[in-house]
Amino acid sequence: MMLDIRPNCEQCDKDLAPDATDAMICSYECTFCADCVESVLENVCPNCGGGFVSRPVRPATEWRAGVSRSRQKPSDKRVLKPVDGHAHKAYAQTIKTIPPEKR
Repeated sequence: MMLDIRPNCEQCDKDLAPDATDAMICSYECTFCADCVESVLENVCPNCGGGFVSRPVRPATEWRAGVSRSRQKPSDKRVLKPVDGHAHKAYAQTIKTIPPEKR
């Protein structure tokens, strides 16, 4: 099973190209832009409570037979689930000081 490589930020709907370096994911592949992770979400996933890491970039070039973005296409399914800012802030306050690996 490989990453979906989702095409947008779930919060602000910013386009996140397959090679975007500002795409962030949690362990469930919830996908957000780095700006939203920092300024809105405070590194707390609104869906699972985990933290975020940079989303890996799937190689565009087929360096190994059958393995590349052209062979395993990124998802074209957009997910948009903006959080309620006040509700998320209250939620994040309860766990954001706990390192993600200890949540």
